[in-house]
Amino acid sequence: MSSQWRFLFFLTILDLLRFILSTSQPITSDPHPQFPCKPPNHNSYPFCNTSLPISTRAQSLISLLTLSEKIQQLSNNATRISRLGIPAYEWWSESLHGLATNGPGVTFNGTIQSATSFPQVLLTAAAFNRTLWNLIASAIAVEARAMYNVGQAGLTFWAPNINIFRDPRWGRGQETPGEDPMVASAFAIEFVRGFQGQNWRFDGGNRYGFGEKRVLRGDGGSDGLMLSACCKHFTAYDLESWGMFSRYNFNAVVTEQDLEDTYQPPFRSCIQQGKASCLMCSYNEVNGIPACAQQDLLQKVRAEWGLKGYITSDCDAVATVFEFQNYTKNPEDAVADVLKSGVDINCGTYFLRHTQSAIEQGKVQEKDIDRALFNLFSVQLRLGLFDGDPKKGPFGKLGPKDVCTSEHKTLALEAARQGIVLLKNDKKFLPLKKNSISSLAVVGPMANETKLGGGYTGVPCKPESLLDGIQAYVKKTSYASGCLDGVPCSSNTGFMEAVSIARDAEFVILVAGLDLSQETEDRDRYSLLLPGYQMSLVTTIAAVSEKPLVLVITGGGPLDISFAEEDPRIASILWIGYPGEAGGKALAEVIFGHYNPGGRLPMTLVS
Repeated sequence: MSSQWRFLFFLTILDLLRFILSTSQPITSDPHPQFPCKPPNHNSYPFCNTSLPISTRAQSLISLLTLSEKIQQLSNNATRISRLGIPAYEWWSESLHGLATNGPGVTFNGTIQSATSFPQVLLTAAAFNRTLWNLIASAIAVEARAMYNVGQAGLTFWAPNINIFRDPRWGRGQETPGEDPMVASAFAIEFVRGFQGQNWRFDGGNRYGFGEKRVLRGDGGSDGLMLSACCKHFTAYDLESWGMFSRYNFNAVVTEQDLEDTYQPPFRSCIQQGKASCLMCSYNEVNGIPACAQQDLLQKVRAEWGLKGYITSDCDAVATVFEFQNYTKNPEDAVADVLKSGVDINCGTYFLRHTQSAIEQGKVQEKDIDRALFNLFSVQLRLGLFDGDPKKGPFGKLGPKDVCTSEHKTLALEAARQGIVLLKNDKKFLPLKKNSISSLAVVGPMANETKLGGGYTGVPCKPESLLDGIQAYVKKTSYASGCLDGVPCSSNTGFMEAVSIARDAEFVILVAGLDLSQETEDRDRYSLLLPGYQMSLVTTIAAVSEKPLVLVITGGGPLDISFAEEDPRIASILWIGYPGEAGGKALAEVIFGHYNPGGRLPMTLVS
C-alpha cells in the first residue's frame, strides 16, 4: 500500500470513529449552520484542513456520510448535514448576462435589490470582441460573489448557453452567441475564464471593470475558483416546442461529421481552453439516446477533453428519460443509466426518489454515488466552501458596494453600443442632427418597454426604455404604441394614434420586432415574419411620414424584413437585439451620431 493510500486509510478510520461518536451523542452544535467548517465545533474534520489536497479532503468527507446522506446530496437543493456542520446548498443559480431570477439560487429580496443587466448574449456576440466578453463575465462574477456574501446567491452558476443557433425559429437562440461554432467557442472560452476568476489574481489583483483595476489580497491557490461556470446544454439542442415535439421528447438526428464540426466545438473549447468546472446535459435525445444517458459522449468529456468538475442534468432531464422518452422500463433504470453515464447531480428530485430503490435492485452501486460526490465536493472545495468563514476569504470583502457600480453600468452601455448592427442607411440618413430636429415621433410596442434584457434577466440597476434614451436628445418627442396589445399586435385598432403623431413629426423612429411573448424558453416561433400586424404598422407609418423613417428591430430570432430593406421610405434599419438596461441610451447615441455602430450579425437575418 502506497503512503498516500495509507494516509487515506488512516483518515477513513479516523472519520469512521468520529461518525460513530457523533451519532451516539446528542447534537450540541447549531442545527442550521451558516457555513461548513464553522468553529469551534466543526472545523477539526480533515475535510476542513486546507493544507490537505482537495482530492484527500473530498474523499474524507465522503467517508463520513451514510448512504442516505449521500443520496440527499444528489439534488440541486442539497440537504444540510447538521451533525457535520454542513448547511444546505443550492447548486442552481443563473448568470447568463447578469444575475437572473430564473433559478432558486438568486434572490433580490435582501440587502441587494438589483444587479447590472447586460445585453442578451446574442447582441453581445455581435460585437465580436473577446475582451468585452471577458470583462462582462468578470463583472457578473464580482456581483455574484458579492450577492453570495450576503446570502442572495450560490457559487455555482449554470451559464453560458453555448448551443448553436441552427434553427432561426428557436426561442432560446437569443441566449446563445449565434450560429457559428467558432464564434460560440470563442465566447465560451472568454466567458468561463472571466467568470471563474481568471482575471482575479489570487496573489494580489483583480481586473474586472471596463478599463479599471482593483486590488484585493487573498490566497485562493492555483486550483481555486472564484465561481463555477457551466457549459450548457450538451448537446445538439435547439428546439423547445414544435408541433407534436417538445424539447423533452425530441430526438436530434445528427451525423457524426455534423456533431464534430458544428455542435461539439463550443463545448470542447469551453472545457479544454475555458477550463469550465461544470457541464450540463440537455433534455433531448441524440440519435435515439437521451443526452444525459450518452455514456460515450459524457465519458469523452472527462477522458479526452479533461473536464475537471461536475456534470449536472438540465432540470428534470433525468425524469424525461423514463417519463417522456420512454427510453427505460422504469425510473430505477433511468437513474442507473444516467449515473453510470457520468452525470453527478440531478436538477430535480428523481435521484432523491429513486436512487435507493435502484441500489436495492442492484442497478446502482454505492461507488457510483461516491464518484458523483467526489466531483461535486471537489468543486465546492475549489470554491472555498469548506475553508471556514467566507468573509475571511479572498472574496470576503465583496458586498453591496460592488454591485451596480458605475464601472459595471458603463460596461453594460459599452456592450450595447458595440453590439448594435446597422443594416441599412440610404444616403447616409443617419446620424440625425438633434439640434436641427423640430419634432420627433417614436412608434412601436417595444419603444416604451423597460424590460429589454430578453430571457434570464434579473432586476436591472436602472432600467430605461428606448423612448427614455431618445427623449434625452429631443425633448419634443411624442409616442404611440400602434399595437394595443403590445408585440403580438393582433389588430390594427391602435394605428390611428400612431398615424396622427407620425404625420405631425419631422422624423419618425419605429421600433418593431420580438419580445418574450414570441420567443423564450419553452416557446419557439412558427414564422419568420414580424408578429401580427407589425409589418402593416411599419408600411402604414412609412406612407404618412414626412421623411423616410428609421426602423429599429428588437429580439433575438431572425426576421424576414426584406420588405423594409427594399422600401425607399425606410431610410435606415438598426438591429438592437435585447440590449439590456442601457439599451435606450446606446440606441440614442447611435441614432444621433455619438457612437458609430460596428456590430455584425452573429446569425443570418432573412432579408
